[in-house]
Amino acid sequence: MLKKLLFWVITGTVLVVIVAPLAWIYLTAFKSQSDIFAPDLSRFVFFKPTLGNFQALFGNYPFWGNLLNTFIVSIGGTIITMFASLLAAYSFARWNTGGGDILFMTVSTRMFPMAVAAIPHFVFFKTLGLLDTHLGLMLLYVFFNISFATFLLYGFFNEVPKEVEQAAMIDGYGRMEVFRKIVFPLIGPGLAVTSVFCLIWMWNEFFFAFLFTRSDARTVNVLLSSFWGGLQVQYGLMTAGAAITILPTLIAAWFMQRYIIRGLTFGAVKG
Repeated sequence: MLKKLLFWVITGTVLVVIVAPLAWIYLTAFKSQSDIFAPDLSRFVFFKPTLGNFQALFGNYPFWGNLLNTFIVSIGGTIITMFASLLAAYSFARWNTGGGDILFMTVSTRMFPMAVAAIPHFVFFKTLGLLDTHLGLMLLYVFFNISFATFLLYGFFNEVPKEVEQAAMIDGYGRMEVFRKIVFPLIGPGLAVTSVFCLIWMWNEFFFAFLFTRSDARTVNVLLSSFWGGLQVQYGLMTAGAAITILPTLIAAWFMQRYIIRGLTFGAVKG
């Protein structure tokens, strides 16, 4: 009885911590300024909904253009990251390329603080003319995610028995056919997990987007941060933008949850 009670208390606490910020965002997005700053607590839930925040956001700010920039760099960066890390992880798992040293060097890039890498990258990108470009931001995202993706996929590849590949090659399959028809489907759940993690990181990233973009490639996160000023915080505009911005990642995670769950338990011992 006590264990069940403790379970529900912990579950309820976790749900409140997760749901409460989302509820505040979506409720505030439909409130007027007077309702947002009303001292009456009952108006936190009971208020007259309005679309004024969304109308002001769409009419006075380049929200959709910035959201498109976020979509381009996130999807493009995830595709590049997964393609490169997929091949690298397979090489490390099957042939121990570099004797483990290259894998360690690859993973160690993830240990760098972002601020340490910002200055040399900024100078380098300025020389190449990549500041405030989609390509420049994608390359930054790939640099910081390829080590994470490679490390995750390396573990998933190790869970696939080498004997399966050897049996397929005895049957006449070439190395690429084995990878495409045998190995790739087996690590599908792991691939989904890694892709979602990389996509969410790139979609939510703010530091590099703030430093390396101005207008042409500015992401929606940078736009939303501009509503938090030194003299005034525009909660209505900020929450209206956030309410839309968080939807793509929530929808992607919802549709891929079956693969995510399988990927997180991939290789687990059943008993």
